[in-house]
Amino acid sequence: MKSLSVYDPALCCSTGVCGTSVDPALAKFAADLDWLKKQGVTVSRYNLSQQAGAFVDNTTVRELLQKEGETVLPVVMIDGEVKSSKSYPDREELAEWLEVKVEEKTQQAASGGCCGPKGCC
Repeated sequence: MKSLSVYDPALCCSTGVCGTSVDPALAKFAADLDWLKKQGVTVSRYNLSQQAGAFVDNTTVRELLQKEGETVLPVVMIDGEVKSSKSYPDREELAEWLEVKVEEKTQQAASGGCCGPKGCC
């Protein structure tokens, strides 16, 4: 199975899903990562404010930071290859990159339920 590594910008906690005002994008991404773990994907997540050494140790991430600054974060890597930067991918992108099947219920929800673009069930 493939492995996913996420290099987050400085967040208040390891997931960014904390405090009084939670960013919905971070909450959704955290849920997507939990879903991937349940699919057997090895997920590693690094927070710049808490695990700076991981950013220094990864040559690719270090070079991206030196070239573009912190605005390049988050960086999402699969098996050491950068798949995205500057924003969090959605579940469908993650599933495609990791060759994991997205459940039908998830696909229905993303398209507006069973009454999606092709009409009602």
